[in-house]
Amino acid sequence: MQDLTDRRFLGLLEAAPDAMVCVEGDGRIALVNAQTERLFGYRREELIGQQVEILVPEIMRGVHPAQRAGYVADPRPRPMGDGVELAGRRRDGSTFPAEISLSAIDSEDGILITAAVRDVTERLANQAERERLRTEAERDRMERQLQQSQRLESLGQLAGGVAHDFNNLLGVISSYAVFVAEEAERHGPGEAWEAVRADIEQVMRAADRAAGLTHQLLSFARREVVQPRVLNLNETVTSVEQLLRRTLGEHVELMTVLASDLWPVLADPGQIEQVLINLAVNARDAMPGGGKLTIETTNTDVDQVYAADRPRLASGRYVAVKVSDTGAGMSAEVVDRAFEPFYSTNPKGEGSGLGLATVYGIITQAGGSARIYSEPGIGTTVNLLLPVTDLAPSSHPEPPPRPVRGRGEVVLVVEDEAALREVTRRILARNGYEVLVASNGYQAINLATTGTQHLDVLLTDVVMPGMQGKEVAERVRRLRPEVRVLYMSGYTHGLLGVQGILEPGVHLLEKPFSETSLLAKLHVVLAHS
Repeated sequence: MQDLTDRRFLGLLEAAPDAMVCVEGDGRIALVNAQTERLFGYRREELIGQQVEILVPEIMRGVHPAQRAGYVADPRPRPMGDGVELAGRRRDGSTFPAEISLSAIDSEDGILITAAVRDVTERLANQAERERLRTEAERDRMERQLQQSQRLESLGQLAGGVAHDFNNLLGVISSYAVFVAEEAERHGPGEAWEAVRADIEQVMRAADRAAGLTHQLLSFARREVVQPRVLNLNETVTSVEQLLRRTLGEHVELMTVLASDLWPVLADPGQIEQVLINLAVNARDAMPGGGKLTIETTNTDVDQVYAADRPRLASGRYVAVKVSDTGAGMSAEVVDRAFEPFYSTNPKGEGSGLGLATVYGIITQAGGSARIYSEPGIGTTVNLLLPVTDLAPSSHPEPPPRPVRGRGEVVLVVEDEAALREVTRRILARNGYEVLVASNGYQAINLATTGTQHLDVLLTDVVMPGMQGKEVAERVRRLRPEVRVLYMSGYTHGLLGVQGILEPGVHLLEKPFSETSLLAKLHVVLAHS
């Protein structure tokens, strides 16, 4: 019976896929199988009776007996050297990475330790190759993200510059259209003048649309001047919800899932509403046959690992706004370009291609992050992150100012664009102001230095060649401390604050401005102590 058991044991030993080395308690090799001969390069008779350290790399031979003794003292089945890289030594002196499992058998002659040895060279090579491919894919992904970020930044700088110049032209077009419309009104009814009035109305309508596009470009370029205040985004979503339902139509179901105790953020409420409307319009267009749009808010903590995956995003506390639709979805190529201005998959003539670009600009200007996740046939999710603020809630904004005619106050207008300078002078002069004009900062300083009359207001462009508006204001106020300052610009270039947020006490008239907005803002500045 014992002989039968021994034969079965030896049969199992030979059939094992791993090298099986049976070692006595004193470290002498008692049995090996054929796989051991193939793996280590020894003949069986060369190993029997030898110390097992013959199969151990020389660097480990000094500590191996102690490790073996430790196992003999507690002979439980377990991997050898858990968490430690192990190796075996072949007859020719070469080594290989090994995985070794230990077990013990009680025999008549004492304990018999069985080591199952497996060469893991190929496995480690495969792991290394997978890790290399993963690292390469991660590097490629990060490079694509960086390239996209750089591309959007370059497009933003271009868009900001174009919008700045275009705003000046629009201001001239709009104002002169108003002048012509007023002249037509003075002539009363008549077929000829009715045609003129209709034409002027079309010009003014087109100018308004163009002004909207420039504002969208500036939002994308993160050059828009914003008036942020402490917000609860749940309130913003709720306030715009009815407008969104009308925008979406009856064929699209709108659901809101708003987290309780939402953290406050610092943002411009009008811009956040614009973000939600733009995303809703995009979702509606992706669901012509109907579907569901879900707006969800939640608090979230961004760790360093997550932040590292998103350019310019810092770790910390954020409020997440997730806008999801069940529409057609987008391919990876479309997602990669979705935030670019004027990029659109809609038929030519449908939409400006600025909706998502505007969303990107507004959110990033607020210090947040915008990401798109989409798959064709499944839908799209836009994930927005806005940083939490520690500021206390601000009071409700003041009502918009009313336009008021002047009463002889003296205004020094500094504007490098000749046509806009003349339009501004004409508006102010016909509304009771005395106007001085300068085409640059040096002329303005000269007028402030040599002029004898009192100056009430300095109305200066922000971005000008030679001397910027802020320096003009500082130098003029050193000469005339009583003068009040009103800046005008559609693109401040960061000269009046950080990230488009005005410095405290700064008054800005955004271009293109109307006669009404100019008079109203000027009245506020004059009333400001």
